[in-house]
Amino acid sequence: MSGPGVGFEFPTFPVSWVKRDLLLFAASIGATDEELHFLYELHPQFQAFPTYPIILPFKHTDQDVIDFYARSNSTPIEGVPKFDTKHVLDGERKIQFLKPLPTSSDGRSFEIRSKVLGVYDKGKPGTVVETEQCLVDKESGETYTRAIGSGFYVGQGGWGGPKGPKTVNFPPPSGRAPDASHVTQTTKETALLYRLNGDYNPLHATPEPGIKMGFGGPIIHGLFSWNTAAHAVLQKFGNSDSANMKEFQARFAAPVKPGDKLVTELWKTGEKDGEGFEEIRFIVRVEGGKTVLTNGRALVKTGAQKSKL
Repeated sequence: MSGPGVGFEFPTFPVSWVKRDLLLFAASIGATDEELHFLYELHPQFQAFPTYPIILPFKHTDQDVIDFYARSNSTPIEGVPKFDTKHVLDGERKIQFLKPLPTSSDGRSFEIRSKVLGVYDKGKPGTVVETEQCLVDKESGETYTRAIGSGFYVGQGGWGGPKGPKTVNFPPPSGRAPDASHVTQTTKETALLYRLNGDYNPLHATPEPGIKMGFGGPIIHGLFSWNTAAHAVLQKFGNSDSANMKEFQARFAAPVKPGDKLVTELWKTGEKDGEGFEEIRFIVRVEGGKTVLTNGRALVKTGAQKSKL
């Protein structure tokens, strides 16, 4: 595919993590005491929750807080307007797991390699920028995860760019009750804990940015809901074992307010790929209200036992 900005490569940057980062991440997305292999570093099967790499483009190598706006003011994409990163929302995220993530990056050199897949002008509502981010071992060249994401730059459209391809949807099976459901009760402090993983966007901590954007106050990270849905999928169908998840994706449909109760509804489709991973579809909604994640799809080795790591 060609078009404005397509193929543009952002500067690579190093990323790192320690066991404590994995413990914090798992705790912040709802891992339970029955999943100590995500929460206790001396557990014989201690492992990284599979979606942890989604946070690394925010975290880089930091162990302290950073200026989110300064960091997100990234390299302008050649051939398109410069967009205001203070008014961007997540559109959709997909991640593919290619190699098991070590529980620490110590002794290795990991980096994020990013490029633009498409820039789509949606008119007055805004512009969508689709990117690929790969977590790569710099020395071996091996790719551990490949993430495809779209950012929606609110009110920054109408510059004459392509509208983009028709989106592919993965709705739940019609006329069937969910095969499983999972409830996550958020609190006023949920986003304040999750942001310590490295995503320090003030939108999720203080009222002013959310008021300016029309949300009435702070909202919870879209990736919190996304990661808690991944936890629900893996817990319900993958025996809480990272090795049992091959792909995970969802589209961000509406913001979540602190204190909302999230209900994840999950369906097995029975469709399996050549390696025995079954397609799971899901949605996440606020109890009694709006749907906040749509297009939910995962590939999971269902019914498998925990691997011996």
